[in-house]
Amino acid sequence: MNAMGVSLLTPPAGPLDRELLVEVILRLKRERKAIILAHYYQDAEIQDIADFVGDSLELARAAQRADAKVIAFCGVRFMAEVAKILNPAAEVLIPDLEAGCSLEESCPPDAFTRWRASYPDAVAVTYINCSAAVKALSDVIVTSSSAERILRQIPADKTILFAPDRHLGAYLVRTTGRPMVLWPGTCIVHEQFSHKALVELKLDHPDALVAAHPECPEAILAEADHVGSTSSILRFVQESKAGEFLIATEPGIIHQMEKLAPGKRFIGVPGASGECSCNVCPYMRRNTLANLYACLRDEAPRLELSEELRLAALRPLQRMLEMAGAPVSAGD
Repeated sequence: MNAMGVSLLTPPAGPLDRELLVEVILRLKRERKAIILAHYYQDAEIQDIADFVGDSLELARAAQRADAKVIAFCGVRFMAEVAKILNPAAEVLIPDLEAGCSLEESCPPDAFTRWRASYPDAVAVTYINCSAAVKALSDVIVTSSSAERILRQIPADKTILFAPDRHLGAYLVRTTGRPMVLWPGTCIVHEQFSHKALVELKLDHPDALVAAHPECPEAILAEADHVGSTSSILRFVQESKAGEFLIATEPGIIHQMEKLAPGKRFIGVPGASGECSCNVCPYMRRNTLANLYACLRDEAPRLELSEELRLAALRPLQRMLEMAGAPVSAGD
């Protein structure tokens, strides 16, 4: 019971208000011996109650070292899979199993298998935004923050296959000088940014700096003062002396920017129409305080992987963490 005599496991009829939901979630987290991990693209109210907020690489490391019975993963499904792969002893929960990813959906395992078979001597470097089954078919996984460093460690005489994001792959070809064969997938969020709207915003805000995620198309990246992962963009706005920024990535990260760089102004770049909210990830936003509460209460939905698949997907993830500078061991 809380101070008002309300049961924290069986809430009153009707929707819970935000204050009570937070109270219930934090109580359940303690009772379940759980840790809440959240991506920067989650709603601000979820970020604020998470034990750790980060990008894909940071969340992978946090999941691997988490000393908790339960990991409640507020992100998308492939991220929860990574948590289970790296920390098999933990029970991994995700508030909504339908929180998928357009990049994951663009790269089904059977099509990926056929693509790999067309380049039998190539190294398959696969972006972390993919299913556990595709990870298991890959040689090394990368994130947007680790990809350049990892690519520079692959022998120059090796052909590289890069999946599933073609915009990130093209950006890496330009920055590393390494030719790669690119899978044709895209992120529905980053592909929708309007170049016209960005140019107009730059005219209206001539002193603002542009920060963009490398999943954006080349025309958006060409306007950017800084291109990087979500964590890299966050560092950039903190360290820069500028007072105003145009942000070309999912706007959930602006919450962290406002917390870590108070006094600065952050303007999200609009989507294709210049007005739509298509730069908000519909998959990330499937997670809410209400279904986070429900998943901790019911310990479901639970992310399950066969041990055979987990071990197969673990190997390229271990290579990623080792090549990115973080040696790990995670069951075997």
